[in-house]
Amino acid sequence: MTQRSLLVRAIWFVFVGWWLTPVVVNLAWALNVTIVLLPIGIKLINLVPTVLTLAEPRSLTEPDATRGQPSLVVRAIYFVLVGWWLSWFWANLAALLAITVVGLPVAIWMANRLPYVTSLYRFHG
Repeated sequence: MTQRSLLVRAIWFVFVGWWLTPVVVNLAWALNVTIVLLPIGIKLINLVPTVLTLAEPRSLTEPDATRGQPSLVVRAIYFVLVGWWLSWFWANLAALLAITVVGLPVAIWMANRLPYVTSLYRFHG
């Protein structure tokens, strides 16, 4: 993929990213709680940093993507007990912080960790 310039990413954030991110976050959360549409919700969660600042999408197809991950059973139990509600709170707090200049770096950090908060999924690389 081509690297987007900082100027393009900043313009995107000012005109689109700050308001579209909460929409995507809450749509993803609503899809996640249906269980049937969970895969689509997870894909949207993985796109939150891209929606916020046009950051390059993360690759889930890397050969090392599953190395060091908790088992699927552990991740599923965590999601059912904690991840579904904590990710909603976490993502909305990140979206709120993103509209402030001071909070933007923290919001980006939080958005990048949203897959882990949701399902204990760790990105490598």
